[in-house]
Amino acid sequence: MAMRSSKKATKCPECGSGLFHDDSTHGERVCAKCGLVLEEAMVDASPEWRAFDQEQRSKRTRAGAPLTHTKHDKGLTTEIGRGRGELFKVAPSKRAQYYRLTKWQKRLVESKDRNLSFALSELQRLVSFLGLPRSVHEEVAKKYEQAVDAGLVRGRSMESVIAALLYAVTRELGTPRTLEEISEASGVERREIGRTYRYIARELHIRILPAPPQDYVPRFSSMLGLSDKVQAKAIRFLKLAKKNEVTSGKGPTGVAAAALYIAAVLEGEKRTQREIADAIGVTEVTIRNRFKELIEKLGIEDKVEKAVKEGTD
Repeated sequence: MAMRSSKKATKCPECGSGLFHDDSTHGERVCAKCGLVLEEAMVDASPEWRAFDQEQRSKRTRAGAPLTHTKHDKGLTTEIGRGRGELFKVAPSKRAQYYRLTKWQKRLVESKDRNLSFALSELQRLVSFLGLPRSVHEEVAKKYEQAVDAGLVRGRSMESVIAALLYAVTRELGTPRTLEEISEASGVERREIGRTYRYIARELHIRILPAPPQDYVPRFSSMLGLSDKVQAKAIRFLKLAKKNEVTSGKGPTGVAAAALYIAAVLEGEKRTQREIADAIGVTEVTIRNRFKELIEKLGIEDKVEKAVKEGTD
């Protein structure tokens, strides 16, 4: 018996309790507090078989995997003859017919399916290379299919469209990657990704605000081997900086790098500006400028200077 809140009744008419349990043996829904039977003769929609471990469950289930946009056919693959080895499993009298069916199936595949097949394999590679979550993978695949249906891919390289959508979706879902990172992973020039992104965003009506600097902090902190304390302090500095309007009009990666530098100095986990610049992909000059603006606006100049001197002694 699984205790849960009922979707059909919110309260028991007898005692006012909101907890019920379903008795699958008798087909009844019963109030967990007073025992009043609220429903009876319920239909059991669960499978007729039982399984006692994951292996039994996977063998006995009759449903396939859920539909997914990360495959060109949504995961409903039906292919005649995967590889030449399959041909020799067919009776000799049927092999010629089997071979013809295999050939015609490949010929009749739509150009859209061929395009999606190649594009989604490239997307799989990029998602793996950049360490992105499943949600980003699904959303980019969905948007790429929309772009193909709208005829936006024609005349453009498949790689640039995938890279542009990846840049947009990572920002939208709060796991942003810089243009430099996506350019390095995809092999497409930064300028080409930016141009394609603007075109796709306009045509598909994608409007995404710039990613806030604090979205970059956890990943940058991990890259630099900094502790959770440094990460939390950097995010706190960035929130204060936003209130004081220090971050407006500034590149989020540079601001995030400067906040991490300040937090690391104050927590005694000092990293040089050169180390941070090399790891994150911004210049030392950018970090230095954002650093000066942040400590001045947050009123922590003396505190930071003192920590810097103690660290160098």
